[in-house]
Amino acid sequence: MSLDSKPISSDKKPLYEASTQFINWRYSVEQLARIRASLNEAAVSAIRHTFESDEPGSSSNVLFLNSVEEQLLVKLYITKITQLCALFRFPEEVEATAVTYLKRFYLKNTVMDWHPKNVMLTALFLATKTTNNPISLETYTTHIPKTVASDILDLEFLVAQSLGFEFAVWHAHRALWGIWLDIQNLPDNSSSVSPDIYDSALKHVRASRLTDAELIYTPSQIAFAAMALAAPELASAWSHLKIAPKDSELLFPSFQDLTDAIKALIISDGQPPNIESVREVDRRLRLCKNPEKVPGTKAYLAKKAEEEKKAEGRRNKKAAISQQAMTDGDPFGNDLSKAQSALVDYDDDDDDD
Repeated sequence: MSLDSKPISSDKKPLYEASTQFINWRYSVEQLARIRASLNEAAVSAIRHTFESDEPGSSSNVLFLNSVEEQLLVKLYITKITQLCALFRFPEEVEATAVTYLKRFYLKNTVMDWHPKNVMLTALFLATKTTNNPISLETYTTHIPKTVASDILDLEFLVAQSLGFEFAVWHAHRALWGIWLDIQNLPDNSSSVSPDIYDSALKHVRASRLTDAELIYTPSQIAFAAMALAAPELASAWSHLKIAPKDSELLFPSFQDLTDAIKALIISDGQPPNIESVREVDRRLRLCKNPEKVPGTKAYLAKKAEEEKKAEGRRNKKAAISQQAMTDGDPFGNDLSKAQSALVDYDDDDDDD
């Protein structure tokens, strides 16, 4: 259940429910676990096959990452987005959007195929453009150590494709601002509304970005849970104002359960990962990364050769079709000729009558 600016009514649906985010990017906890486990199993199988094709028995001692370890690494690079946004002084919208892009990318791909470092840099650069806060590629890469333009450009289309070219994101921090404006106008609460409350709630929203909250709950639900953590009494007063009295008995119990679940998620998972644990995962990733994605390896060169062979085949086929059309004297192909034969002959009038 989402929270609107007016009392909830069964005959109205929030605008959010028409968005691609609501339609395509919301999951249950169980669905997320299944998606990640499936991606991980498929990647392990493919990489193991590549290892064995190159050298039989070579995969027997490789300790592949599991889906939980993959998410631990992704979580670390979410914190890197925050650091880079502080460096470039990007607004909140850019940071939140880049985090969302990174999470969504790894619902379609695995870290064993694409390391989060360059994906994170690409997601952030893409977010500056989609939120209308552009920065030149040269300026962007110059201020990031050991980064060149190709690191971004090589992945930009892949990231956009993995997002389904759905770049608009609805964020909890914007919903929080709306709640905050409403709270300032609550009856008998003007004296207790301190700006510190909003700052505290915003910290909880930012902490929620380190969790799966935005993939499970709506922005308004996350924003309300953050406000409930910062100022429970104000949040309760606001919710009673927004939920119609006739619906309160039916809605409040389930709404409270939902809010408690989000609060628990933020508190339990809303911290950066343990650095030593992530280093161990990253060390193992170097040994189990898909060799077809590592420039210079036999598998990489073979994959590139295969792709070039297919591309050359497509080019040759296209050239042969064009050449045949020229030989037949019809550079536009046969379809147009057939279509023309069915056209009305306007020169055939009734002059013979």
